[in-house]
Amino acid sequence: MNKTIRRASVFTLLLVFALLVRATWVQFYDGQALADDKNNRRNTMALYSQPLGNIIVGGEAVTGSAPTKSGDLAYKRTYTDGSLYSAVTGYSSQAFGATQLEGIYQDLLDGSDTRVKSVMDTITDKRADPGNVITTIDPDVQKAAYDALGDKKGAAVAIDPATGKILAVVSTPSFDPSRITTGDSEAWKQLTKDPEKPMTNRALRQPLPPGSTFKLVVAAAALEDGLYASVDEKTKSPDPYPLPDTNRELGNENPNAPCEDASIRVALQYSCNNVFGKMAVDLGQDKVRETAEKFGFNDEEQDVPVRAYPSVYPSDMDRPQTALSGIGQFDVTATPLQIAMVSAAIANGGKLVSPHMVSQITDGGGDVLENYDDSAETKEIVSSDTAEQLQSAMQTVVEEGTGTNARIPGATVGGKTGTAQHGEKNSKTPYAWFTSYGKADGKEVAVAVIVEQSNASRSEVSGNGLAAPVAKKVMEAALKN
Repeated sequence: MNKTIRRASVFTLLLVFALLVRATWVQFYDGQALADDKNNRRNTMALYSQPLGNIIVGGEAVTGSAPTKSGDLAYKRTYTDGSLYSAVTGYSSQAFGATQLEGIYQDLLDGSDTRVKSVMDTITDKRADPGNVITTIDPDVQKAAYDALGDKKGAAVAIDPATGKILAVVSTPSFDPSRITTGDSEAWKQLTKDPEKPMTNRALRQPLPPGSTFKLVVAAAALEDGLYASVDEKTKSPDPYPLPDTNRELGNENPNAPCEDASIRVALQYSCNNVFGKMAVDLGQDKVRETAEKFGFNDEEQDVPVRAYPSVYPSDMDRPQTALSGIGQFDVTATPLQIAMVSAAIANGGKLVSPHMVSQITDGGGDVLENYDDSAETKEIVSSDTAEQLQSAMQTVVEEGTGTNARIPGATVGGKTGTAQHGEKNSKTPYAWFTSYGKADGKEVAVAVIVEQSNASRSEVSGNGLAAPVAKKVMEAALKN
């Protein structure tokens, strides 16, 4: 073989070797990356090649799958009462992906989760029968919250204090996920551009100033610290309270309320800003923060299992800012979930059972893969004595104070109103809050409601006027079941 042929042969062999190396690389390395690429149409085709598993509420599926009439996708996702449950389910869309429970449990619902695969499925790489997600949501409580909020912009969360089961998660205005399941770009544009933000989960993912509902946290801190021995001990609280290091004063909405040196019970009953502003300063921001964090504030990983946005009690405040934080203003923010957790812990004797809205996940045959009710963690937030005192004070709020619209005949109800300032120098309509617990015939529920906007005039915006009636409807539904 002459030199030229030999060189050509070696070069050709090198080219073949390079091709083999490249093919191997693509198959075993790039191949997986390509398979996982969100823009790979084959993934979407595989996802919708057969019916998906379902999300279950009250024993009934609120999701489904229907054959498509055209295109390369065999099935589309469907929703029953989509607007009612969108804050729970999220959406699964052929074009826009999946969110909330649809997104968290996508592998289970499409049958690709290894836990639903048999040995033969694994060997043959066959897609298994999909599993189902069984929620803790009570359909009657969910509907009561949704109907009571009506055309108001707001949210509501209801929790069973004894078990941590979330009974309702409602955000209004809502949207029907069915509108975008097939990738309708016009519907998507309308929803995402809507100034009312119907796709925002206000119950879990929009922290706002909690106003006077945060006074429960400050009261708990004061009792736990021993600053005051009981809710009926008089405090040292001038009215109005001179904000330290300033020439400003912290007054009250009702200047005729008996807020000077008021006890914690009376201060909650009349929502006395001067008492809780001074109390926060007397305790110091670190002690208030410690108690707030026990309730769940500043938790970056609050999963129910949907990741809730963290509720915030700020750091590095001066004394005037600390005073304002004591009435749920300055940079304090909270979700309705977080405020419901405060009432749940108080109602449950000071113990908080980790809130969750998924009870079980099952395989296609109904066998339980994981039981979240059994694994719910319980933490002591405050002592049973502190919890009992705060329960009593919250009952006074409802029976004789600012929360009378939450009264339920035949039930023990405790609550706290809140009206949080909104906008620069309170230029916009305030937020109306109400948090509460109800007990009757061995049943109990904790509820938090926020109304961001309604048709009420500014002078009529209050926690008792707007949010308490919603909470009452939710509690009634939970306690009658």
